Amino acid sequence: MPTDPSTLAVAQAAQQIALQMLEERGRGAVLVGVARVDAALEHLLQAVMHPAPAKGDGLFQPDRPLGSIGAKVALARRLGLVDEPAERTLNALRKLRNAFAHSAESASLNDPAHSSRLAEAYNEARANHLWAPLETVLNSQPPSAHGPLDPALRDYILLITILVAFLEATAQQLEPFRPAAVMGIKGFGGGSG
Repeated sequence: MPTDPSTLAVAQAAQQIALQMLEERGRGAVLVGVARVDAALEHLLQAVMHPAPAKGDGLFQPDRPLGSIGAKVALARRLGLVDEPAERTLNALRKLRNAFAHSAESASLNDPAHSSRLAEAYNEARANHLWAPLETVLNSQPPSAHGPLDPALRDYILLITILVAFLEATAQQLEPFRPAAVMGIKGFGGGSG
């Protein structure tokens, strides 16, 4: 694994996320995993926005414009903060979360409908340099009270871990957007600060 400081920080954060995700199983793993991705995506968007007013504008609250993960994914893509494969992966996770959240029956990552939804995302994520070392870490963990780690859950944890780590690492490298012109009531002004 590369050893430059930023890559090392991402790798350490990813390992911590993966080990924390091991505590979840079934529906809980999917819901918690997508919630982690949603929070990291929100952090990414906030990194390029001017700070909210002192009282906050609630822009990311559930009933507001950026309250859904779908709206956050669409905006992140339109701003060029995520590439097309990441957008597809984030939307696949959104659909997976919705299926798990609204299923009256027990949902499983091994279900062909869910595994096929994530197949492309897994193929993309396996190309990430963190996949193999994190997979080794997860495979070396002793079985939990739930038994040995299911391969479908392991792959899901790896996908979530990589997404969260890189969304957060990208957010740390960004600064608020400064437009070349700002519209004001009296006319155009220079970029805001």
